[in-house]
Amino acid sequence: MSIHLFKHNQEAYNAVTAMLEREKMAAVIHPTGTGKSLIAFKLAEEHPSEKFLWLSPSEYIYQTQLENLGMEFDNIQFMSYSRLMKNEDSIEILHPDYIILDEFHRCGAAEWGKSVRKLLNACPNAKRLGLSATNIRYLDNQRNMAEEIFDGKIASEMTLGEAIVRGILPEPKYVIAMYSYKKELEQLKKRIQALSNQGLITENQKLLEQLRRALEQAEGLDIVFEKHMEKKNGKYIVFCSGKEHMDEMKNQVCAWFQRVDRKPKIYTAFYNDTSTEREFAAFKSDNSDHLKLLFCINMLNEGVHVDDVDGVILLRPTVSPIIYLQQIGRALSAGSQNTPVIFDLVNNFDSLSCIDCLKKELEEACILFPEGYGKSEHFRGYFQITDEIKDSRILFQKLQSNLSSAWETYYIAAKQWYLEKGNLRIPKSYVTETGLTLGNWIQTQRRVYSGTAAGSLTEEKVRKLDEIGMIWDFKDQGWNEALKELQTYYQEHGNLDIKARYETADGFKLGRWICNLRTKVKTKGLDQSLTKEQQEQLATLGMIWDRNTEKWEEYFEAAEEYYRTHGNLNVRTKYVTDKGIPLGRWLTDISNQLNTETHRTALAEEQLARLRKIGFQTEKKTARQWNEKYELAKEYYESNGNLNIPLSYSVNGVKLGRWISNIRSKRKHPQSNGMVLNDERIRQLDMIGMNWK
Repeated sequence: MSIHLFKHNQEAYNAVTAMLEREKMAAVIHPTGTGKSLIAFKLAEEHPSEKFLWLSPSEYIYQTQLENLGMEFDNIQFMSYSRLMKNEDSIEILHPDYIILDEFHRCGAAEWGKSVRKLLNACPNAKRLGLSATNIRYLDNQRNMAEEIFDGKIASEMTLGEAIVRGILPEPKYVIAMYSYKKELEQLKKRIQALSNQGLITENQKLLEQLRRALEQAEGLDIVFEKHMEKKNGKYIVFCSGKEHMDEMKNQVCAWFQRVDRKPKIYTAFYNDTSTEREFAAFKSDNSDHLKLLFCINMLNEGVHVDDVDGVILLRPTVSPIIYLQQIGRALSAGSQNTPVIFDLVNNFDSLSCIDCLKKELEEACILFPEGYGKSEHFRGYFQITDEIKDSRILFQKLQSNLSSAWETYYIAAKQWYLEKGNLRIPKSYVTETGLTLGNWIQTQRRVYSGTAAGSLTEEKVRKLDEIGMIWDFKDQGWNEALKELQTYYQEHGNLDIKARYETADGFKLGRWICNLRTKVKTKGLDQSLTKEQQEQLATLGMIWDRNTEKWEEYFEAAEEYYRTHGNLNVRTKYVTDKGIPLGRWLTDISNQLNTETHRTALAEEQLARLRKIGFQTEKKTARQWNEKYELAKEYYESNGNLNIPLSYSVNGVKLGRWISNIRSKRKHPQSNGMVLNDERIRQLDMIGMNWK
């Protein structure tokens, strides 16, 4: 059996082989459903004597791809990104000829990215191929992973709009409705109440009430599904945000789908559920006359494709275009003759950016491919959107327009500040006496101006803000201001030994600024952080880059003296030397840093060795146990995207599900058990998506 490629993938394959030969690296950026993984499998098929290392977010994705292909490859070694991370020590013995990075945008994750970079550095002669629906990490400072991993070497790139216009993917029907709007109305109510003009408050409250009535009178979801689910016995994937949310949504099935099928078939799929594989297989093979609904959490966002799906139902709110496009991509498949339906039930009023982006892609593709090929002649030149809450949206837009007129009110307050202070350095948390959140408003204007926030700033508004000293970019302005303050401090104190919390008389947080600069220099290096002129300016003032090293020697000398006197370093936390050095607190802080993953690099190995020689104990048993279990929880999060761990779940003999449950109980009832749950540990868990409810 030989792999047959669609025309678009054959073209991409030809471009990939040519670029790999020339550059040794290539990326393919094609939308979900176009079969881009076939390009990599074809490469493996045509190079049977070469060794391939295939990396993917999960083994499930890879095995499903093989299953759909109906083939096995002796020359492919599979490894998930998390497994690579856990086996970094064995990277040196892999020696692949080709490295396949599937869903390569995921290589931007902190730990996964380190492992991938180590692999690429260890295998400089291996050719690398990346596959993804998008190369941009939208919620990670817009990082371009094609630039970071493939030096911008993109062999083939295609937007979803282009794929639809060219007939590669079917044109979907898009239906907008809402199953919940109370939160939206509550947010609008708060915005209205925050207005300082009573006339504006009254007028907008009337509009809000009209909007509430319009939403209440809009057709229910049972009628929406009846109207737009033309295939009553079709297959639909329902995306939910979590297990609790999924259970809640499943309870709505009878009410929502009663006009389509009174006895729909319900299936569920989510990571680490023992029945998932069975449920997923049953959904795919179900050819009954009933409506088929597959409720899932995260699992089908990427990689795993299901043939003959008739549509998707979006119930999971997301601000990530990556997840949005992956979810609607589940209904799109190359070569399909169907018109899939996308039911968007969570698109809030003031954010249709994802849909607008897709419409723009379609318009651009129509210009670039006026003739097209395949079945593109059937493309009707527009993206079908059925807005079941159109009347409500019109009212909302009018309400938004009215609320936007508050700009002048905020501007007057900003101008008053400028007249009094001579600048617009307004603290973000500052609120006027009348209740205007002026500091936050100024920040928002900067973000809108830079394009990092939605909104509109006319030339007239920009001009008016310029007149009252608006600083749009703090990069240069911030340096000049800080340098001036540093010079003043140096003249008064003769040094730059500035405490972290130090503020000038004008409220400039000079201590925080210089701490941030030291951190930046330590991370990126002096030449990467500052120009030569800036380095010279600071050198003139006697800048101390590593203030901690200077202090460390002083504190170590005190520790050494204590050891010579007492024979140990069992120092009470509150102990202070005769010279005023808080030795107990210093040693305790070092111990805490060494027992916290994010601070392991705070102490140089040479410094740690010196401390050990005078009896310093580096790790407590309880801290070691916590770190081991936390690492397992972190691995679970990186593999599954959440910490919704079943109570009975165990790994490596550790009852991880029970541990997470005990932590939640400890947070709710601090006296419930002997576990120490301090702010640092809570912060660690928050970083890996801990759900405290």
